[in-house]
Amino acid sequence: MINNTGIIAMSYIIATILFILALGGLSNQETARRGNWYGITGMAIALIATVLGVVTQQYALLLAALVVGGTIGLIAARRVRMTQMPELVAILHSLVGAAAVAVGFANFMDPGRLSHYVGVELTIHDIETYLGVLIGAVTFSGSVIAFGKLSGRIGGKPLTLPARHWLNLALLIAAIWFGREFVLQSAAGGGLQPLIIMTVIALVFGIHMVMAIGGADMPVVVSMLNSYSGWAASATGFMLGNDLLIVTGALVGSSGAILSYIMCRAMNRKFIAVIAGGFGTSEGTVVATGEDQGEVMPIEAEETAALLNSAKEVMIIPGYGMAVAQAQHIVHEITQTLRDKRINVRFGIHPVAGRMPGHMNVLLAEAKVPYDIVFEMDEVNKDFPDVDVSIVIGANDIVNPSALEEPEGPIGGMPVLECWKGKTTIVLKRSMATGYAGVQNPLFFKENTRMLFGDAKDSLDAVFKAL
Repeated sequence: MINNTGIIAMSYIIATILFILALGGLSNQETARRGNWYGITGMAIALIATVLGVVTQQYALLLAALVVGGTIGLIAARRVRMTQMPELVAILHSLVGAAAVAVGFANFMDPGRLSHYVGVELTIHDIETYLGVLIGAVTFSGSVIAFGKLSGRIGGKPLTLPARHWLNLALLIAAIWFGREFVLQSAAGGGLQPLIIMTVIALVFGIHMVMAIGGADMPVVVSMLNSYSGWAASATGFMLGNDLLIVTGALVGSSGAILSYIMCRAMNRKFIAVIAGGFGTSEGTVVATGEDQGEVMPIEAEETAALLNSAKEVMIIPGYGMAVAQAQHIVHEITQTLRDKRINVRFGIHPVAGRMPGHMNVLLAEAKVPYDIVFEMDEVNKDFPDVDVSIVIGANDIVNPSALEEPEGPIGGMPVLECWKGKTTIVLKRSMATGYAGVQNPLFFKENTRMLFGDAKDSLDAVFKAL
C-alpha cells in the first residue's frame, strides 16, 4: 500500500494531464488512436494509485469487482460491432449514473458521516450527495431509454404526453422540495425517505425526458447523456473528496456539453427545444410520389459504375443507412479502385450523420478509409459545383434542400451538404421513406439525381463488380 500522500497526489496529476491529452487526441482522426492510449494509461495510473493508496480494506471484494467489470468490458468490446457503437455508448453512460446513485446512498448511510461532518460542512456534504444521486438517477434511466431507442427495442417516435412540460416542471419542483427535506432531516439523523423519493422522481424524469425526444435528435441525446454522466462523476468526487474524480467528471461533463452545443448548431436546433422533445419519427415515413413532387429517376449499378469511371471528382456522403447495411468495407474497396484510376474521391461528413457524434468517422476508420480524404461538411460544401458524381449512402435529412429553401419548415435553417449543386447525385436507398425528421426530400426528384434502390451493401457490391 502507498502511504505517501504526495505520491498519490502526483499520480492523480499525471492521470489528469493524460486525460486532457486524450481529449485533445480524440479531436482529430490522425491522433485518435494516440488519444485512446493516453486515456487508457491515465485510467490505469488512477486505478493503481486509488487501489494502493486510498483503499484500506476489502481487497478481495475489490479485486473480484475489477475482474468481473474488466471481463464484461473485454467481451463487450469484442462482440459489439462498429454499427452498434451508439447503443454501447448509451448503456455505458447508464453504468456511470448507476454508480453515482450507489455511491451516494452508500456515502449517506456511512455510520461515521455525522461524526465526521458537522454544521455547515454537513449541509454542504448532504447537498453534494443529493445532487450526485439526482444527476446519476436521471443519467441512468435516460441512458437506458436511449439504448432502447438506438437498438430498436423501443420505438424512436417521441412520446408527447399532454401537458408534458408541466409534468417536467412538477418533477423538478418536487426534487427541489425533497432536497430541502433531505438536508433538514439529515442533520437530525434521518433523510433516507426523501432521498429514496427523489431517486424515484429522478428516474421517472429521465425516462420521460428521453422518451419525448424523437429519432432526429438522437445524436444530441447521446452527447447530452455523456455530459450528464460526467457531472454525475464529478458530484461523486465531491462526495468522496476525490480530486481526480472531480476533475475527470468536469472534463467529461464540459466536453459533452460543448459537443451537445455543436450538435444543436449543426441541426439549427436549440438545446432547450431538444430537451422539450417531439421532433422526429421512429423509422421514417413512406411518402408516395406525385405530380407536385416530380418523378424519381432510377439507375442501375452498371450505369452508376460508368458515371464513376468517367468522373474526375467524386464525393461520397455516408448516412445511417451505410451503418445499417454495414457497407463501409465495400465503400473502401470502391474508393481504392477509383483512386487507382486517378479519380479524386473525398468523403463529406455531416456533424449529425448517423446516431451519435462521429458515427460515420468511426465506421470509415474501421474500414481503413484514409483519414486525409475524409472532410467535415464546412470543408467541402463550397466544392460541390466542381463535383462530377456525389454518392449519398443512406442519408436523408443531411442532404435535404428544403432546409435551405423552406426556412419555416421542420428542418429549416439546418446546415446540409449541398450535393445537388454538383453534376450528378446518386442516392442509395431501400425505399422512398423519409428520414428521422419525417420530412420529404426534394433532392430525390431533381433532374440531376438518380436513385439506386436496394440494400446499400448489395448495390455497392454490384457497382464494384461493374467497375
